[in-house]
Amino acid sequence: MRRIARISLAIILSLAVAILTVWAGLAMWYRLPVAELVRAVAGLLFILFGLATVVALFSRFRIRAFVLFAAAFAVVLVWWSTIRPFDHADWAPEVARQVTGTRDGTLLTLTDVRDFEWRSATDFTERWTTRTYDLSTLQTVDLFMSYWSGTKIAHVIISFGFAGGDYLAWSIEVRRQGGGKFSPMADLFKSNPLVIIAADERDVVGVRSNVRGEDVQIYRLKASPEAARALLLEYVLDANALSTTPEFYNSITTNCTTTIVKMMRAVGDVVPLDWRLIVNGYLPEYAYARGALDVSLPMSVLREAAHIDGRARESGLSPDFSRLIRVGVPSPTPNAH
Repeated sequence: MRRIARISLAIILSLAVAILTVWAGLAMWYRLPVAELVRAVAGLLFILFGLATVVALFSRFRIRAFVLFAAAFAVVLVWWSTIRPFDHADWAPEVARQVTGTRDGTLLTLTDVRDFEWRSATDFTERWTTRTYDLSTLQTVDLFMSYWSGTKIAHVIISFGFAGGDYLAWSIEVRRQGGGKFSPMADLFKSNPLVIIAADERDVVGVRSNVRGEDVQIYRLKASPEAARALLLEYVLDANALSTTPEFYNSITTNCTTTIVKMMRAVGDVVPLDWRLIVNGYLPEYAYARGALDVSLPMSVLREAAHIDGRARESGLSPDFSRLIRVGVPSPTPNAH
């Protein structure tokens, strides 16, 4: 029995060591502040050390090997904890500014609202504006899903609709430096900060549907004006916090979906854990199951009506963009525009 117990413990510890070894090796590869070759060698050496530890766990040197590995991994964790996101860099133009907001009664004033005019991915006119919104006129909340890599993964945008047909979209994104590219793997390892963008829909939605050619879909949410205001103000709180204390974007734990979930929980909504919060391409089905969409229609009908690409291209990113992309989209809210 003792032999079986020792072997079982060795197997469990081996799995733990293997996982921690892979993580540490990749962390060194992506984040050590040295030349690429040195990073590669450091990561490889730690992986070899981890493999040697796994072998030793099945020998009489198991305790000594595990203690040595734990000490080495602790050193990696101490180094990892010293890595902080930077707040000044040569950012890509579309993420160069972090929106901030102040509230005076029902009036919300936002600074650095993005209003780019896109002609192509590399040809655009930059505009950052200051705008004031009357929270008492906030009526609707819409969910945009922009599918950039198949049907399983999408970028999530939340848009708030005001009386008169004004919409304000919020997008949680990777704050890339100029010339940088989005890498889900690299962004698991403290590669880029997080940025919260507030923008016109014809900017932040239109660049995805009309310029990048992504499959963009819209779902009108069943949310009261009170719930919409609470969620919007939570965005503002997070944006203000990011402006003074940067955070890293993380492809799993801190991204466009998980951050929205955190906000919804902060305003009192119950958001049970679900695999669709990670494989977020199925987020509309999750919202449907939670009764947040128009459940009087089958989900397949909502999916079919949600595609805005054709209407978006016909609009040509005109000032009437927001109204045109909503034509024919079912809404559970009678006062939606």
